[in-house]
Amino acid sequence: MDIGELKKRLQDHFTDGLVTIVGSGLSVAEGIPAMSALAHHLLNGIPKRVEDESKDTWGQIATELASGDDLETTLLQHPPDPALESLIVELTAALLLPAETAIIEEVVSGKRTLRFSRLLAHMLKPNTGIPVVTTNYDRLVEVAAEAAGLAVDTLFVGHHLARLDPRESRFGLCRKATQHKKLVHLSYAKHLVVLKPHGSLDWYMQNNEPIRCPLPLSNQRLIITPGLNKFRGGYDRPFDTHREQANKEIDKGSRYLILGYGFNDDHLQTHLEHELRKGKPALLITHTLSPRANELHAHCAGLIAITANPSEDGSVVTESRRSTALPGSNLWDLGIFIEKVLEP
Repeated sequence: MDIGELKKRLQDHFTDGLVTIVGSGLSVAEGIPAMSALAHHLLNGIPKRVEDESKDTWGQIATELASGDDLETTLLQHPPDPALESLIVELTAALLLPAETAIIEEVVSGKRTLRFSRLLAHMLKPNTGIPVVTTNYDRLVEVAAEAAGLAVDTLFVGHHLARLDPRESRFGLCRKATQHKKLVHLSYAKHLVVLKPHGSLDWYMQNNEPIRCPLPLSNQRLIITPGLNKFRGGYDRPFDTHREQANKEIDKGSRYLILGYGFNDDHLQTHLEHELRKGKPALLITHTLSPRANELHAHCAGLIAITANPSEDGSVVTESRRSTALPGSNLWDLGIFIEKVLEP
């Protein structure tokens, strides 16, 4: 594979109709704890606080985690009851928030530029906004966008007690209306539409209504834990609103950029896999292909995967079941990908 030809093809991928899917791998690259760290955090924290009625279920979960099973698989096999799930949500937020805060402080102080901020400089900015679907709870995508000078449509309206109102949130970004004959054209600020089907660290419930608040409230945060309970919780507001719009964006997208996503979420899988199997072009950048991603890759002719080379420093580019090693070029890291491919 000619490297010059490859770079040109990768650059050409950043064009109209691009939908971006952001998984935990991108946040982990910035310093957010990985799922394995969360499992360890739960093993340490839950025994001190678990309620008696949850001890049997937690004992089964703890045994599986201690044996090396991953958190999502374990929670699928042993769904936590509401009290245990609430504790998992609380401890998850307690682990992620300090890391998120430290990263954001570095961004604010000018010590760090997030990879996603650098990426946005190379993406087309349609009037309807750049659609970004993320399964992450943290707010690094939102911060990256604002650091890059873009607005963010979260489907919520307000700043401190924002209410869920997708229509008002969108119109709040309208900057100009022009009329030509009987047609009215609305112009919007350059922005991202950030869709979070698993919830966000700044989502809470107040009086049976979801709100978005940047302050650390005592209310339980609205995030869906890994495993079976995410299928139950995913059909409640605001999760269903974000999931439905995310699926609409995936369906109408003409191409995809997939960053650090392991294809382990059936909330998005049905729509995303369907479009990929139809042959829509997609670029997957991640350190390692998950078993599910590897299986899917073999059946999607339009999917190019860039991963770390397991045997030496560098990357492996795989498409149509053909793999090419790129020694010494860690293009699986989004920062290096931007530097070597988008900023030549």
